[in-house]
Amino acid sequence: MYKNKYFGTDGIRGLVGGSLINIEFAFRLGFAAGLVFADRYNNCNKAVIITRDTRSSSSMLESAIQTGFLASGVDVFIADSYPMPTSSASFLVKSLNVLAGVVVSASHNPYHYNGFKFFSHDGFKLSEEVEIEIERRIDECKLDISYANKFGQSRLLKTSVNQYIRFCQDSFPDNLSLRGLRIVVDAANGSAYKIAPTVFKNLGAEVYSIGVDPDGFNINDGVGSLSTELLSDTVVKNKADLGIALDGDSDRVKILDSKGTEFAGDELLYVIIKDRLLFNRVEGVVGTCMTNYGFELQMRKLGIGFDRANVGDRSVTEQLNKRGWLYGGENSGHIVCLDYHTTGDGIIAALQVLAAIVRSQENLSSILSDLHMYSQKIINIPWDTTLSWEDNNSLKSIFEVVKKELDGRGRILIRKSGTEPVLRVMVEAEQMVLVEESISKIISCI
Repeated sequence: MYKNKYFGTDGIRGLVGGSLINIEFAFRLGFAAGLVFADRYNNCNKAVIITRDTRSSSSMLESAIQTGFLASGVDVFIADSYPMPTSSASFLVKSLNVLAGVVVSASHNPYHYNGFKFFSHDGFKLSEEVEIEIERRIDECKLDISYANKFGQSRLLKTSVNQYIRFCQDSFPDNLSLRGLRIVVDAANGSAYKIAPTVFKNLGAEVYSIGVDPDGFNINDGVGSLSTELLSDTVVKNKADLGIALDGDSDRVKILDSKGTEFAGDELLYVIIKDRLLFNRVEGVVGTCMTNYGFELQMRKLGIGFDRANVGDRSVTEQLNKRGWLYGGENSGHIVCLDYHTTGDGIIAALQVLAAIVRSQENLSSILSDLHMYSQKIINIPWDTTLSWEDNNSLKSIFEVVKKELDGRGRILIRKSGTEPVLRVMVEAEQMVLVEESISKIISCI
């Protein structure tokens, strides 16, 4: 069975200057992907759309992969003159009817990481089958420009930002408004640093912004959905109603209430589901192996189907399409609402939560009062992900001990990260004291 050589759970990612994130590889990737896309999607305009985030390396890598596409004979549309969120590429792919969308970003990682995410002609993430074909082309194809019948041409799309802003705003109900709400938006010094505050202002909110001064090196640095301390302080200090935390490429979101209390993906997804139930039946929801067990129990209580997919919003979306359902997500903040978009979008997800708050005239804690979550904690253990943790006797032994102790009262989940060289270990139980005891035992053996 073929195992992906370059692609992880969400595109290709690594340290800038490493074996995968450099000018030469970016060119080869663009060249190979251009050939694959042109062969597969011949009913589309023979072009791709490229967007990027705010990392210092993103412009360089954007130029390199663009050159590869042009050499393969594929035209390239560059999205406006400044960074745009990952999900904007998905939107633009469909509106322009092009072969694919490419995003130069490493999402929630710090600036010295970068990567490439891809969307197919239909706005969904690439299938594993297409990824494998691209990998084989990278390894097998000589960089011979005779592969191209003609060279591609590049073009700047000057209206793409405004188009995407309108697309986001259209996901908010026409009969509702954010007037009267004071919101702090944390854009993580990332790709939504101009767009996100604009969307919420246009819908009537009074907006304070942090994480909107990117310098190429401060993306996700003490700001964004993985670091909400500053946002919490800013919400409380400014007596705001809510805080919205995005990550570096704006496909994740967390929301804070007026007290600075953080609500993550599982809780936000439940708010959206509960709001949808006011108008429509929700057939089912897709989570992942990391989704809180309390969420699953509540879905069952409401008579809503629930499935667990592998980690990654692509896996969630694929399972949704397979089941014919509309809603899914991850506790990390990837939330998919297929009634509005084909991929996770932090801004659109936040707008769905805000619509529920405005419509119900309740705060998040009140809306979530019937959702009883299990206590959960995740730790990262540095790890060479080419190796199996099961071959490490010390780790295997302590994991087995913890699993036995949690039997009937909770669970432990161990998985390799698809984007970082770490093992992610999640412990979940009804009581936090049991979670903390289990985590302490694991840490003591590392």
